[in-house]
Amino acid sequence: MKMAARSCLMIVIVSVLSFQACIVVESLNNGLARTPPMGWMDWERYRCNIDCVNDPENCIGEKLIFEMADRMAEDGFKEAGYEYVSIDDCWMSHNRTSDGQLQPDPTRFPSGMKALGDYIHSKGLKFGIYADYGTKTCAGYPGTIDHIQQDMDTFAAWGVDYLKLDGCYSDPDKMDTGYPMVTKALNKTGRPIVFSCSWPAYQSSTRTPNYTWIAENCNLWRNYDDIQDSWQSVTTIIKWYGDHQDEMIPVAGPGNWNDPDMLIIGDFSLSYEQSKAQFAMWSIMASPLIMSTDLRSISPWAKEILQNSEVIAVNKDKLGKMGRRVLLAGNKEIWARPLADGSVAVVLFSHSVSTPEIMEASFQLVGLSASRAVARDLFEHKDLGIFSLSFSATVNPSGVVMVKLTPLM
Repeated sequence: MKMAARSCLMIVIVSVLSFQACIVVESLNNGLARTPPMGWMDWERYRCNIDCVNDPENCIGEKLIFEMADRMAEDGFKEAGYEYVSIDDCWMSHNRTSDGQLQPDPTRFPSGMKALGDYIHSKGLKFGIYADYGTKTCAGYPGTIDHIQQDMDTFAAWGVDYLKLDGCYSDPDKMDTGYPMVTKALNKTGRPIVFSCSWPAYQSSTRTPNYTWIAENCNLWRNYDDIQDSWQSVTTIIKWYGDHQDEMIPVAGPGNWNDPDMLIIGDFSLSYEQSKAQFAMWSIMASPLIMSTDLRSISPWAKEILQNSEVIAVNKDKLGKMGRRVLLAGNKEIWARPLADGSVAVVLFSHSVSTPEIMEASFQLVGLSASRAVARDLFEHKDLGIFSLSFSATVNPSGVVMVKLTPLM
């Protein structure tokens, strides 16, 4: 793990005296998340279900996490690129140990967190955990603000690979100095831990967060409200991202990602077309792909969407450029993302609730300089032919067509 980046600034006072001062700047430079992280997290599907007596199959406990790790490893998700198995809120005991250390609920996690991490690692996967920067987590469990270095050292000792740090019960105005304290503490552990921040999500309703500073200290960051299991929630997030893209696109890239929250594909609310739409939009926005569904009973069609190698390849494109909304007109919007090989990924997205719509994207609009290009449908896995000056397709209601346009010289 690369440790904290340091820079020295010379300050000269023009007066009787002049001197030099060295200011140490701590930033996250861990070499991780060079492409958007992929994995599974329990929150959206299971929330804070701690009733393991009446609902042992779905409560937040080691049994659930063991079983999800098994499914990740054995059902093709690991091979598709998903690697982090992450626990969200409600894993803790309400009390720290006598020496101030966080500890898991002993009934729901009887083996302890080190053993849980070891099991996840034995499957060739990585271990993610949740904490909160404030005095309490969002569900009321112990917060980290007065135990920052101790908690980071604890997570490193447990073999944690990914930390999601929420921001409940804290002052958003102090996060610009508070979250970097956690960054510094993570650096000091010497363990490579992907750092997922909720910092800007708590600031964006009142001001534009300092994304440049956030990107110096976090590998990924939540920008907006929590996703809910509804199509309205998905479309609201997409609209917010489109409306704020000029703030976010410049800071996105290898090691730094805007995070619109979890994938709800395979849960209760999204149709087949809507599920494809969320996966396409998250991929073209270079977003983390963090599933939150029951992998033990997921439907074949939802699994097929989540394991779509061609859409995942767009998400993980090494150029790391976040896609841009290039058209918003009535029920239609078009997004485009340049790729490392000179091609462009394009999503035609229809908000129609009645009938399919014909949509057209000119090559100029999506940033393709060539006059001719081969279009490949990334959900149908087939070439659609050669197009000149523009691409058009029929898009189903609440659905997408996602293509890769490869220029012909």
